[in-house]
Amino acid sequence: MCDIEGSFQKAPCVSPKSPGSTSPTRGLNKETKVTTDKKDPQGASCITGFEVLLQKQLKGKQLQKEMAEFIRERIKIEEEYAKNLAKLSQVPLAAGEEGTLGEAWSQLKRSLADEAEVHLRFSCKLHSEVEKPLLSLRDNFKKDMKKYDQNISELRKQLLSRYVAVEKARKALTDRQKDLEVKTQQLEVKLSNKTEVDIKKARRKSTQAGDELMRCIDLYNQAQCRWFEEMVTSSMELEKLEVDRVKTIRQHLCRYTMLRRETDMFSQSMLEPVDQLLKSVDPARDRQLWVMEHMTGQIRPVDLDL
Repeated sequence: MCDIEGSFQKAPCVSPKSPGSTSPTRGLNKETKVTTDKKDPQGASCITGFEVLLQKQLKGKQLQKEMAEFIRERIKIEEEYAKNLAKLSQVPLAAGEEGTLGEAWSQLKRSLADEAEVHLRFSCKLHSEVEKPLLSLRDNFKKDMKKYDQNISELRKQLLSRYVAVEKARKALTDRQKDLEVKTQQLEVKLSNKTEVDIKKARRKSTQAGDELMRCIDLYNQAQCRWFEEMVTSSMELEKLEVDRVKTIRQHLCRYTMLRRETDMFSQSMLEPVDQLLKSVDPARDRQLWVMEHMTGQIRPVDLDL
């Protein structure tokens, strides 16, 4: 996840020139209202910096859901595999084999049933210890994201309205200053009581406009500071949520690999009795057992007397 500093820029605090100045106030940069935005390559539209962070969170939520779906498919495969192993263990093929080889063959078939049980347990543990936790991870995700989004959106709207008010007050001051300049020039051309009164009115209105501009800028700066503090707090919280998400998913996936190793270990243990019986297979012993069972060789051929 990107650094907090890289996700937004702080809107600068602004201050007007002296209200009595005859030049328009230019202390407020018109780009201020988009300092938290990220323009697309064409510059046709913009995405708020905070929206970038929210999209990262939404993407993470979708990805962990897809991971859970992947584990779900893995569980289905294990369940189907266990079912097929159990079914195969009941197939009566080569059931007539006798002797030590027959014992080894029977044990091999029984090992399939045991292995089926191992894989079935594996699928159950995958569901309870991996899939389910992934699905339930950050259950309050939407609620939390809505809260952050609303807070920042409200502050952005307030910041924008304050910006508009500053621009309006700045224009009003500019108009009053121009009016004062015009009346001052008129005084130089023609001195009259009426002109002096008009100048006093124009100066008073210019001063009032300057005071109003300063008031609007002060309100803007206050809104900007609240917005900035909320951006820092919310961004750090989102950063923490992302770190926790990655750590938690890593923990669940490590649990998957551990369960998989246990399954292999148990499956291997099922083959040990089979290996032992295979080592004990003795063709001579099998032949002897068969002869004893069928009583062959009891009556030997004899020569016929003429």
